[in-house]
Amino acid sequence: MEPEQGVHRDRSSEEVEAKVIRIPKPIYIGMIEHARREAPLECCGILGGRDGTVQRAFELRNEEQSPIRYVMSPQEQLKVFEEMDRDSLEMVAIYHSHTHTEAFPSETDVKLAFYPEVASVIISLKEETPVVKAFRIREEAIFPEEIEVIP
Repeated sequence: MEPEQGVHRDRSSEEVEAKVIRIPKPIYIGMIEHARREAPLECCGILGGRDGTVQRAFELRNEEQSPIRYVMSPQEQLKVFEEMDRDSLEMVAIYHSHTHTEAFPSETDVKLAFYPEVASVIISLKEETPVVKAFRIREEAIFPEEIEVIP
């Protein structure tokens, strides 16, 4: 799969398999509501599930309290990881909002992508109708992922 236009990709690196992230409609709507509730600050959270299908959304507090970046509390993350472990869930994605920009990873998002195997879901509130997109952020490029909203 080709990376987004304008993003350099080293052809010698391993191919990134395109994945579909399946998000139940109530969770999808909940993420958008979370983003709207926190605006004008960025929101953030973790999506847990199995085999690319989200089963739970964990809303986290943006410790940065910023409209242009987010930081998750390590203590909150640890609680979420413990809960996912108890429920045999894996981290499917990390989500956050962009309140005034497109649903595409910013330079900061790329620098702070600590889990390259996990999708990054971005909710843009730039337009009246929110735009939700997913990406796999790797050192060499940003790869779009497909989101399928399921019942």
